[in-house]
Amino acid sequence: MYHSVMTKQRVCLFVLLAWLIPFYLILISTITTLRSKLCGSVIPKIYCVNWLINKLACSASIANIIIPSFNYTFYIGHIIFVVWSYLYLVRTCLTSKENRRKFMQTCVPHLFCLITVVVSLLFDLLYMRFGSKHLSQSLQNFMAIVFLLIPPVINPVMYGFNLTKI
Repeated sequence: MYHSVMTKQRVCLFVLLAWLIPFYLILISTITTLRSKLCGSVIPKIYCVNWLINKLACSASIANIIIPSFNYTFYIGHIIFVVWSYLYLVRTCLTSKENRRKFMQTCVPHLFCLITVVVSLLFDLLYMRFGSKHLSQSLQNFMAIVFLLIPPVINPVMYGFNLTKI
């Protein structure tokens, strides 16, 4: 059944879309950022983010508001799809003890890594938008490093467990 639905052409299309859509979203964000006239030059992070560059713009552009909102909505749609997929997996795997064991060995490490990445990303994005201006630069840099280091360090640990196919 799986191979009749997931043909080679469909897989190639999904891989192509998986590369082209994020590339397009980043390209559009970069173009709108490049068109902005900047009135400041200090980015309070150890890495560059379009949102912080747009905050340095002399005037707010409608494109600088709509495009990031569209990007966030697009990626939240991805998160909802992944959650829906895992809920379907959980419902399917709860039918037998063997399936439950396979789910615990395979999907729980995936879920843990996914939740770590999503929570880290959401924390960073929310802090960037609504964070306190009273925190020291050292603490802000530490929080940025945690966001960049924790998910990649946890992934090999979690995927090093004995994972089986469902």
